[in-house]
Amino acid sequence: MSTWFTADLHLGHANMLRIANRPFETVGEMNDWLIDAINDRVCTTDTLWILGDFAFRVRREDVLAYRKRINCRHIFLVRGNHDSHFAEGASPFQEEHNYVDNLHSPRPNRRRLVLCHYPIMDWNGAAHGSIHLHGHIHASASYNERNRACGILRYDVGVDANGYEPVRLEDVLGFFEGVEPQLSSIHSELNAETHTATVQM
Repeated sequence: MSTWFTADLHLGHANMLRIANRPFETVGEMNDWLIDAINDRVCTTDTLWILGDFAFRVRREDVLAYRKRINCRHIFLVRGNHDSHFAEGASPFQEEHNYVDNLHSPRPNRRRLVLCHYPIMDWNGAAHGSIHLHGHIHASASYNERNRACGILRYDVGVDANGYEPVRLEDVLGFFEGVEPQLSSIHSELNAETHTATVQM
């Protein structure tokens, strides 16, 4: 059994074709592609984490229908800014969270994983090799490559950064294999953001 991650599908959101420059003719084609990409890779007994924005501008009935089209039985949602809120016991997902920082990859190469819809500058265990997975920003693949080159163990699992496909945990671990966290890079980001905020005040 494998663990997979994805984010920012925006199922049903026609404007996403233009906003994120997605290569589909219609929103229906986009929905079909993204759902098929999950079903082609993620087994029914695997675990899938969706880090926010599963669907947007659709009815709750549509969210339920999209979920039913995905074969995987174990889907966890980390809520994004566009996710519907279901009453307790009515969610189509196995669990819903706002933030997760107690997930670990299997031994022997045990790594803490910090999951949030939004990218975090400095997360729990960042200096000790923990990996932060997120969505929200609809980045291209170069964003993840740039983070790796700078020693920042932060990865956008969103569909726009990953060929419109889910990402397997083993592939994320392999992506950062041999990369030591660079505190100087994290601190440079923090200092730049602090300076910008000070200027704007």
